[in-house]
Amino acid sequence: MKNLEHDKLKEKRTRCIVYTRVMGYHRPVESFNIGKKGEHQQRVKFLEKDNL
Repeated sequence: MKNLEHDKLKEKRTRCIVYTRVMGYHRPVESFNIGKKGEHQQRVKFLEKDNL
């Protein structure tokens, strides 16, 4: 029963392509080499504060 539920969830999912900006161009992260993927994982992500 659980295996059937797992298969249904797997069917509904789609692959998500993550893009990042490199040297002014938006590039998919999946096309990076191993070293660049490692750099991308180490980046610090932040949110800007609203200036209202």
